[in-house]
Amino acid sequence: MTRRGAWPAAPEPLPAPIVDNHCHLDFPAGDEARSVEDRLAEAEAAGVTRVVQIGCDLESARWTADAVARFPQMLGGVALHPNDAAVLASRGEYDDAFAEIARLARGERIRVVGETGLDYFRTGPEGRDAQLRAFRDHIALAKELDKPLQIHDRDAHADVIDVLMSDGAPETTVFHCFSGDAAMARLCADRGWYLSFAGTVTFTNATLLQAAAAVTPLSRILIETDAPFLTPHPHRGAPNSPALAAHTVRAIARLHERPVEDVCAVVWDTSHELYGPW
Repeated sequence: MTRRGAWPAAPEPLPAPIVDNHCHLDFPAGDEARSVEDRLAEAEAAGVTRVVQIGCDLESARWTADAVARFPQMLGGVALHPNDAAVLASRGEYDDAFAEIARLARGERIRVVGETGLDYFRTGPEGRDAQLRAFRDHIALAKELDKPLQIHDRDAHADVIDVLMSDGAPETTVFHCFSGDAAMARLCADRGWYLSFAGTVTFTNATLLQAAAAVTPLSRILIETDAPFLTPHPHRGAPNSPALAAHTVRAIARLHERPVEDVCAVVWDTSHELYGPW
């Protein structure tokens, strides 16, 4: 997967540091090559001083396991993305792939099992049983390792919640790139789950998502980029990077009518409570 185009200008630095809860720094992006070191340095200059790097297939999970050992500002998560899980199952390769994910997830600096969940946008009905099995396997792994679960939920809200309720959600459950409405946000927050908001919440037409963010207690909110995807306004369509989480923080501050520095402080504390020390 790639995201091409010119890199956006650096944002105005935040008044206090935050964590990018979910990014993919192994994915190629931009017309002009920028190293991981460059993107992390740009992020730090913007106040995004810590990142959670997510490996969501075998190749990126291996890259993540290596990268978190090299970059002190990075922790990691590994899983089989639901769309990849369906493809692997169709090839008879799922069991071996999940076994490797389970091994990598035991790394000390791998603090997340994810992203896992259900995606009914890219995978049709023929792949849903495989996605459900993989989702349940990752839930069980997160519980076994006592690590946070990060959920990918695309066009599958009801089924994702049904699985969490029937299997029992891990103690720490995070909806990566939350895309539900205000009612779903309340339901998740009431159950102690965390909602991670990406650049999509800054889009001018995202009124339902903005309403969801507004009713979510600040103590249940995380900030992410999903870089190089989901680039926030005013750079929508350009390649994303952790530095641009600054735009999303400011959007959340406006929705909650709170000073930006207050939002930074809460997001920082919540991130470290969930993932431990960097």
